[in-house]
Amino acid sequence: MTRICMSLALLGIVLFTIGTAGASAAAAPAEAAAAAPELTDPGAPAEAIAHWRGLRFGMFIHWGPVALTGHEIGWSRGRETPIKEYDQLYKRFNPTDFNADEWVATAKAAGMKYMVITTKHHDGFCLWPSDVTDYDIGGSPFGRDVLKELSAACRKGGIEFGTYYSVCDWHHPAFPRGSPGGRTKKPTADLDAYDKYLRAQVKELVTRYGPLLVLWFDVPQVYTEDYGIPMVRMLRGLQPNIIVNNRAYAAAGRKKGFSHQTQVGDYTTPEQRVGGFDRDRPWETCMTICRQWAWKPNDTLKSLEQCIQILVRTAGGDGNLLLNVGPTADGRIEKRQIDRLKQIGDWLGTYGESIYGTRGGPFKPGPFGASTCKANRVYLHVLAWPGGEVRLPPLPRKVTAAGVLGGGKAEVDQTDEGLVVHVPESDRKDIDTIVTLDLDGPALAIEPVAWSSGSLATGAKATASNVFAKQAREYGPAKAVDDDQTTRWATDAGTREAWMQVDLGKPTAIGRAVIDEATRFGGGRVRKFRLEVRNGKDWEPVLEGTTIGRNFEKTFGPVTARHVRLTILEAVEGPTIWEFQLFAK
Repeated sequence: MTRICMSLALLGIVLFTIGTAGASAAAAPAEAAAAAPELTDPGAPAEAIAHWRGLRFGMFIHWGPVALTGHEIGWSRGRETPIKEYDQLYKRFNPTDFNADEWVATAKAAGMKYMVITTKHHDGFCLWPSDVTDYDIGGSPFGRDVLKELSAACRKGGIEFGTYYSVCDWHHPAFPRGSPGGRTKKPTADLDAYDKYLRAQVKELVTRYGPLLVLWFDVPQVYTEDYGIPMVRMLRGLQPNIIVNNRAYAAAGRKKGFSHQTQVGDYTTPEQRVGGFDRDRPWETCMTICRQWAWKPNDTLKSLEQCIQILVRTAGGDGNLLLNVGPTADGRIEKRQIDRLKQIGDWLGTYGESIYGTRGGPFKPGPFGASTCKANRVYLHVLAWPGGEVRLPPLPRKVTAAGVLGGGKAEVDQTDEGLVVHVPESDRKDIDTIVTLDLDGPALAIEPVAWSSGSLATGAKATASNVFAKQAREYGPAKAVDDDQTTRWATDAGTREAWMQVDLGKPTAIGRAVIDEATRFGGGRVRKFRLEVRNGKDWEPVLEGTTIGRNFEKTFGPVTARHVRLTILEAVEGPTIWEFQLFAK
């Protein structure tokens, strides 16, 4: 294979073939108007999106020479590992235990339907022998084409194949940003030259290893829509049904004046969290089975319960789950990770009909769990039994039959006020009791209905002393009073004291508080707290405690107050709260 070195690529040997790229910034208005339609992304066909949605569960793989260090891929370059040392790791990368068929067998045993692998992360190293760089698997002692072997194994094994490709490249001299963390600027920056390099590489991915299910981009940084939209259009020209995520380019910095795209790509990608309920915009949660994306010795492995509940809440919100594993430097997936994945697969072997090919709803996720639906059936995933029963909003369809998936009896009381679901304790499952509700019409036609806690604080004006990274839209205190179990108030790392308060709008009688700490993000962090109400200018305590944890509930008073404050006096790490609820009694 003829290989073109990086320096030649920078000199422009790889030709830029998209016609609009050569348009002058001084083009006449008529010429600009004619070019503008080319700067829109038509998106993937609806049937391709529907097919991808129906798969629901996939395997993400973060892997490369960084596994030799046990540090995070890309981000550890220039941080834990000096840049010169990091960039030479590939010369020692020899994963002789890599077996593509075994990886595919692991994904199948987990019940996964597709796979996405990091072909190039932010560190610039490529897992295939690319024609436009020598910084790739071909230059390692291993030498074999990982993507060729893995894509072939996926096709043979019935797993759909997709590729991750980092838009930013902190190793490449032409990309304007560098390590550590993309915060430095390079004197050799040339985004036009880098765009040619990127285009050549993603074209190789599609033409050599496709057809691809998805091309999963990441961290575009300064790579804006002026480059990104023509690049994505090129990909769709090569493979019309390819699906592209929302990280292909930055939808800002329109240096040539083209119209702004508010929705990038075909779907959104909430990271390390379950996305909120959304039937309109496709989405996929990407999450690690341990804590780190790349392999780390003795990394904390998620429990089976955590994995199942993440999958259930994702499907119940109408999203896909891309669960990540990090293979070791010798090419193996850790046995403990394989064992956990097989446990997930065993669960799906019994309950998979409630996940695959379903849509989220009609009940939006709540503290009880979530729901999925297919045809005339609703699958009610009950993860918690508050008071020994589940109370839900009313449905505009009649429940004609009820049961428990996997065996068991369920009773449903349906009135104009709502549904009350009962399952004998002996018939409840350890992690997820799936109650089937058969309706007298299609479940997907029902407008999604939100579970309501009845909390007096729901929707109240909320303020806080600290918000993680000052991202109020994502992590502000309003997220703790929205009756949504997928959102949370979060504080900065290292925060030991914090408060959030709500304004109930008028003096209101309260006598019970429910606080749900987001323990999934590092266990229960609170060690001492106080609940206070404002009396004039002073705050008076009505409740004190130590740890909070999941679904803390306590009565007090009752008292009448308009302003209520949760003060965290001591925490081992930045406090984070799913829901803060107040009730009259």
